[in-house]
Parts: sequence; C-alpha cells; structure tokens
Amino acid sequence: MKKIEAIFKPFKLDEVREALSEIGVTGLTVIEVKGFGRQKGHTELYRGAEYVVDFLPKIKIEVVVPDSLVETAIDALVKSARTGKIGDGKIFVSDVSQVIRIRTGETDEAAV
Repeated sequence: MKKIEAIFKPFKLDEVREALSEIGVTGLTVIEVKGFGRQKGHTELYRGAEYVVDFLPKIKIEVVVPDSLVETAIDALVKSARTGKIGDGKIFVSDVSQVIRIRTGETDEAAV
C-alpha cells in the first residue's frame, strides 16, 4: 500500500475528488494549507497599500491506495490538478506498512 499526498490549487479540489472517485478511491483527507515553492509568494494591492503575500493558500489531500492503484491515482491527480501554470503543486508517494480500521479492527487492504 502507498500513501499519496498531493498539494495543489484550491479551485481544483472538486475536479481532483471526482477524478479519484471515478478510479475507485473511496476515501480521502482534505487539509487547507499555506505555502510556497518557486512562486515565492506575490504582492497585492489592498485599499491603496501594497503588501507581500508570502504563503499562498493550497489544498493538501492524503489517500492510501493498494499498490495496484498507485499509477492510476497519480495519473488522475496530475490530469485533474494541472493548470499548466506555476504553482500547480506536488505529489508525494510513500510506503504504508500497516492500516487498522478502528471501528472493526480490520487491517491492511481490508481497512482501506
């Protein structure tokens, strides 16, 4: 099993969720985050005053999928989250050694 973490632009959340649902991902965690990469933030004008926005709003999702679904999930994420502009985000994939469903005690792939 693999844990896929993806950070992307907030307005892409519905597209990403739908794309993952279509390939059979049954659950995900959504977190509102702030950060920056190569963009390094930007300046904005508000009521005549200019100020620097260092951290940009992003969405982070986390899903755990069986090994057989990893490449399909990554493809779905890339296609649905891409805008083609700087700041589209990143995807991180890591190993998951154990999963336990608290309610039933199911473990590993049965718990996903």
